[in-house]
Amino acid sequence: MSDMLRAPAEIKFAEELDWLESIDDSPKPFSWRLSPKMVRLFILGSERADGLDREVSQKWFGDRSFVERSIVTLASDRGLLLIGDPGTGKSWLAELLSAAISRNSTLVVQGTAGTTEDHIKYSWNVSMVIAKGQSRESMIPSPIMTAMETGTIGRFEELTRSTSDVQDALISILSEKYISVPELDSDGIVFAKPGFSIIATANSRDRGVNDLSSALKRRFNFVRIPVVTNKKSEAEIVRFRTEELLRRHQLELDVPPTLLDVLLQSFADLRASAAAAGSDDEKLESALSTAEQIGVLEDAILHSDFFGERALTAHALASSIVGSLARREPEDLAILNKYLHGVVEPRSKEEGGCWPEFLEGGRDAIATLS
Repeated sequence: MSDMLRAPAEIKFAEELDWLESIDDSPKPFSWRLSPKMVRLFILGSERADGLDREVSQKWFGDRSFVERSIVTLASDRGLLLIGDPGTGKSWLAELLSAAISRNSTLVVQGTAGTTEDHIKYSWNVSMVIAKGQSRESMIPSPIMTAMETGTIGRFEELTRSTSDVQDALISILSEKYISVPELDSDGIVFAKPGFSIIATANSRDRGVNDLSSALKRRFNFVRIPVVTNKKSEAEIVRFRTEELLRRHQLELDVPPTLLDVLLQSFADLRASAAAAGSDDEKLESALSTAEQIGVLEDAILHSDFFGERALTAHALASSIVGSLARREPEDLAILNKYLHGVVEPRSKEEGGCWPEFLEGGRDAIATLS
């Protein structure tokens, strides 16, 4: 795993998955590697009441009902569509589900305007076709076809970014559970094995890009993943990812809990401001998701380690927030400047602590970008 920039979940948590398999004596649907209860345990982590010999870490933070509904859907013959705002953990949940159920989360199609039917069905190795003709050996199966042949989970990221032709091809796969290969005289149909299903994700902000047809919607069970607004849950996510970040970069850098509180509060303030805004021009372009908080924190931590005093400071955190969230100029800079003067400045006078340094860092960053 050390030579991978980012190991998939089934490799990253291989030892934990092996252990869960060894103690799992509950019935398993189809070819699942873990039972539904163990899949839930792997994703949400263990509790003392589970009575296990070891602790299982929590990997996805959210309402357990979302995970349970996802698992139940995949145990049926319907596809699963995870839909929500950017940064709500849809892709991470899809990866964890695939890793726990199939021990393979890498059968992924990325939906874009350039995605074609070949990407979800099959294509051909041209040199082999020229040399030997069209055959199963010269066919290149898509990740979805591979999932069908192996009875595992296939993933389709950003489904609404793909064109209607691609979406229509997916309807057939979800309905008939086979792919026809008319170029082959014999063995021209690839049937899905039990255990095959598709987890798709869709960005709710992409509504109107390529809306899903009613026919495709009927083939999916929808699970809507909301933005995490509970401060306790969000703090757990940020702390979890911070510890992971420090381990991955092998950093021994001090991240004071008070600065995590400043990060969480600043995002909460900016979300409240966006909710009260009268138009899109008065909102930051950023979705202000938990994932973006983690990105801001990573930027600040690495900057502090490389160019600072090997300790995260409020000044570096504020600079990272401005640098990460100011995507439109001058609109976003004006919104952030208004936030600093209207919210952070009074708070720094009343509460003190890290806020005065945070205010200074934000002002310096805005001055640099202006």
